[in-house]
Amino acid sequence: MRLRLLSQANRLRLLQRQRWLATTSSTNLAQQQQQGERNESRGKRDYNGLVYGAATLAGIGAGFLLFNELDKPRSSNNIITTSTATVAPPALDEEATARLWHTTKRNDLPVYSVDEVSKHNTAETGIWITYGLGVYDVSEFAPNHPGGDKIMMAAGSAIDPFWAIFQQHNTLEVLQLLEGFRIGNLPQLEAAPVELEHDSPWSQEPKRHALLKPTSERPFNAEPPIAMLSEKFLTPNEYFYVRNHLPVPTLQPEDYELELEVEAGEGQKELKLSFAEIKALPKHSVTAAIMCGGNRRSEMTKVKPVKGLSWGAGAVGNAKWSGARLCDVLRQLGVQPHEQLHVIFEGADLDPTSHPYGASIPLSKALDPRGDVLLAYEMNDQPLSRDHGFPIRVIVPGTVGARNVKWLTRIIVADHESDSHWQQNDYKGFSPSTDWDTVDFSKSLAIQSMPVTSAICSPMPEEHVKVDGDGFITARGYAWSGGGRRIVRVDLTSDGGKTWHVAELEQEDLPDGRHYGWSLWTARLPISAEQRQTQSVELWAKAVDSAYNVQPEAFEHIWNLRGVLANAYHKVKVKLV
Repeated sequence: MRLRLLSQANRLRLLQRQRWLATTSSTNLAQQQQQGERNESRGKRDYNGLVYGAATLAGIGAGFLLFNELDKPRSSNNIITTSTATVAPPALDEEATARLWHTTKRNDLPVYSVDEVSKHNTAETGIWITYGLGVYDVSEFAPNHPGGDKIMMAAGSAIDPFWAIFQQHNTLEVLQLLEGFRIGNLPQLEAAPVELEHDSPWSQEPKRHALLKPTSERPFNAEPPIAMLSEKFLTPNEYFYVRNHLPVPTLQPEDYELELEVEAGEGQKELKLSFAEIKALPKHSVTAAIMCGGNRRSEMTKVKPVKGLSWGAGAVGNAKWSGARLCDVLRQLGVQPHEQLHVIFEGADLDPTSHPYGASIPLSKALDPRGDVLLAYEMNDQPLSRDHGFPIRVIVPGTVGARNVKWLTRIIVADHESDSHWQQNDYKGFSPSTDWDTVDFSKSLAIQSMPVTSAICSPMPEEHVKVDGDGFITARGYAWSGGGRRIVRVDLTSDGGKTWHVAELEQEDLPDGRHYGWSLWTARLPISAEQRQTQSVELWAKAVDSAYNVQPEAFEHIWNLRGVLANAYHKVKVKLV
């Protein structure tokens, strides 16, 4: 198996150098997968990485050819045609134009061969990359970029396969920044081709509910309309927000295998569990809210721009999760408590270099029966959907969503945290004074337990709200705090904080420390005669948890360059009728 994969890898490297690949490559790889390597999960990981690499490279020439075809009318505009009516093509907007830059030759810049580019792959020689026809010198940018490790993987070669996966880079701001680093062109025959859709790692993405509002398409990330969140205590599966970092893998229950390894501490060194064996373990359920670390980032962006998906307040959901307790499995391995150890989770979702999405939590959380960490296979009494981790995901109640790894394939007990990008160089908080020139991710702790927060779900911003006969309007929303801390109060004001009104709570009756689900709240707020005359009012909400932690008043005080932990007062302006 490894010899066959190595041979394919060498072939892919050669073809990447030549910048073309026969479309049969991905088919041949798929046929190899069917020849009986299903029990080698690491082999699977290598194979899937090659498929991603092959697929992205294999597909890249068609778009380039398409561009040439689209360009022909432009170069033939001196041909006179007779027609009764001529319709001018619609003008491209600024971002659409920017998306063509890398496919367009810059006549003011020199031409470099692929061999010349490949020599610039270290800090000493300079870091060059290619994207389409463009050659870019990112020597000064890469060391200071939060995803610089990904850029270095493409040093001296094409970044196209990486951007085919991490498509959140395809924004006007980033494209303008990249074009500023452009130093030349590739010969057209050597340019990386544009990906064919049917060969794309995104071609097997699941269908999503039309009501989900995407913040990015590839990877797919989306939240429901916020008004829907306060309607049901358990968020319907189809409306639950989706947070993906990579393409959604396709796993079959009959082939599924979970690897467990003990690298540090006491216990059996290895164990493998099938899907059926996990389901045969004692079944437990826990109600837990899962919240993205970037929930409400769009509000923080109003203070100053940040890097990350522009989430509203809907990147959260509350569900009943069911599965086997991780503490039971670890005890079966003979793992003993140890304050310095960590549990690393790896998923089946892979980046183009075959590295899986990964995260870790302290062993103390994983072993604690009150921590309720699950190897979950059900969500609201239904099998997990593919977007939510089918067939197995880990649920770490009270912890930031990034640690709740989906499509779980490997668990490791180790003396260190996960070394993944998302544990080491993302999902960390910083001072408002820290910028991208001074940030040091190694000096900040990875987010685990989330801070107390709340949001007004109804009325929505700028909604026309009718004042009832008693002079009140009704507001509804959610509140939640990490670490199992119960929400003890939600305060609302309709007069800028002069008077506050306590909301009624809907929540589970569970002990503090295991209160992992959210609380829904309802409040009636008085409207003054002056407000009725101006026909507008701004509502504020703040929650208080069982440790008497309370939301900060303003985002200016908690701004951070990644836009995480956005838990200031939630404020909504509405119209009165």
